Amino acid sequence: MAGTVATTATYAASRNRILGANERLRVGVIGCGGLARGAHIPALLKMKETDRVDIVGVCDVYQKNLDAAVELTGAKPYRDYREILDSKDFDYVTIVTPEHWHAKMTLDAADAGKHIYCEKPMTWSIDEGRKVVRKIRETGVKLQVGVQGMSDDSYETAYKYIQQGAIGKVVQAQIDYSRNHRGDFWVGKMDPDAKPGVNLDWNAWQGPARKHPFDPDRFFHWRRYWDYSGGIATDLFVHRITRMIKAIGLTFPDRVVATGGKWLFTNSKAEIPDTFNMICDYPGGPSVLCLSSMANDAPIPHVIRGHEGTIEFTRTGFTIKPQRLYGEGKQEIVHQKSGGEDIGLHHRNLHEAIRQGAALKCDVNLGFYGVVAVGLAIQSFRKQRYMTWSARNA
Repeated sequence: MAGTVATTATYAASRNRILGANERLRVGVIGCGGLARGAHIPALLKMKETDRVDIVGVCDVYQKNLDAAVELTGAKPYRDYREILDSKDFDYVTIVTPEHWHAKMTLDAADAGKHIYCEKPMTWSIDEGRKVVRKIRETGVKLQVGVQGMSDDSYETAYKYIQQGAIGKVVQAQIDYSRNHRGDFWVGKMDPDAKPGVNLDWNAWQGPARKHPFDPDRFFHWRRYWDYSGGIATDLFVHRITRMIKAIGLTFPDRVVATGGKWLFTNSKAEIPDTFNMICDYPGGPSVLCLSSMANDAPIPHVIRGHEGTIEFTRTGFTIKPQRLYGEGKQEIVHQKSGGEDIGLHHRNLHEAIRQGAALKCDVNLGFYGVVAVGLAIQSFRKQRYMTWSARNA
């Protein structure tokens, strides 16, 4: 086990290493479960030659995940992520762990001078988010937050139209992310071979979270437990609220309230609700409404309502339709998107940021705005209170 992460002098030297146009980026993947092996690793392997990127190390505390990742990549296996950070053989790390580890690993990676792709949410809590913002500003490493929908140009383009007055004063927005399940929600197959002390380091997996005896449901279905995740809020809504934050040009909400409960899966072991809704009021407007149920996947339109027009997002981009009162002389606008909600494109943007200083699609600030919105919603739901925020909290 590595004893420490790199010293300040070491990370400064690593951070300032200039990558030539043809120099290869060396990546370490931390966390090798289903999302890593099903999305991140295939995307990076596909970009091996086009983006001159190599997966040179993979890390997991569950041996079966680690073995499977090694088989996919041929990369060197690690059981302790700090060994990757201490090594000079890596330029950036991809953090694909449960949410409760995001902050600690991101902070350690920044201290080690490694650039970072961290899956959403950027952090499990608002307080952790503050620390990450300070650390990224202090070290200057690149942090791409894994809200890959930001690699769809629809939201930055919608922002430009809104700034030009295309829909007038924005007063309200709505968006959803729902699913449906049989029997129980957010569950899958639990591998009976997982054995703490044999092929799983349960203490390392729990890390900074509150400690519990080993429970397969907590390990395999961690999104259902508050110690590791915010459930719908942090796994799903952070994707949705970030889209609206980007499109409208929002930062921190004034007030947030959340509602919901376990309305269908009443016998589930899950601590989180199966139905969850949040309303975020931003300074001077708008109100942004997010809806979700794990018991019905019928969608609602994703719209931004302005006094003079409405933006509706679609699978191909968005349309802008004028309000009837202000429609004279105005035509419907149709935007055909470029890019997409694509993990590969999101990694490529990080590569361009590292090599050429390109602007990140979901940087630490945008990541933190999302964390604050969903974090306040979780607090509202759990405390049954209306939560407020002020600039001094940032």
